[in-house]
Amino acid sequence: MANTIHVDVVSAEESIFSGEARFVALPGEAGELGIYPRHTPLITRIRPGAVRIETADGGEEFVFVAGGILEVQPNAVTVLSDTAIRGKDLDDEKANKAKAAAEEALKNARTDIDIAMAQSELAVMAAQLAALRKYRQKK
Repeated sequence: MANTIHVDVVSAEESIFSGEARFVALPGEAGELGIYPRHTPLITRIRPGAVRIETADGGEEFVFVAGGILEVQPNAVTVLSDTAIRGKDLDDEKANKAKAAAEEALKNARTDIDIAMAQSELAVMAAQLAALRKYRQKK
């Protein structure tokens, strides 16, 4: 189809989404990115947040990524992330517990490395909770 682009969202464990889309939106390193078919080639890092895929049939897929790499070609979009979770699989209680654990780790951090790791985990969990709220608003 001329008005679609092939999209693959892949985590370290599995392929999360593979299919045709009309549009993809995701959090780029320098801000929100919107990608349509025949987009200019691009490689960039992505921040933790929501990947929204408008599928060829008019539906919408939603995936949380904890950062990663985006590659865009005129007919293909590839999102590579260590952690990617389908919107329907996001767990509010689990995310809140992980955020609380990261906050506790930050309070108890003794070294610069411990502080940086706790801050990174806290940022990812805050992004996951924001993505979960955004996903639930769409439903």
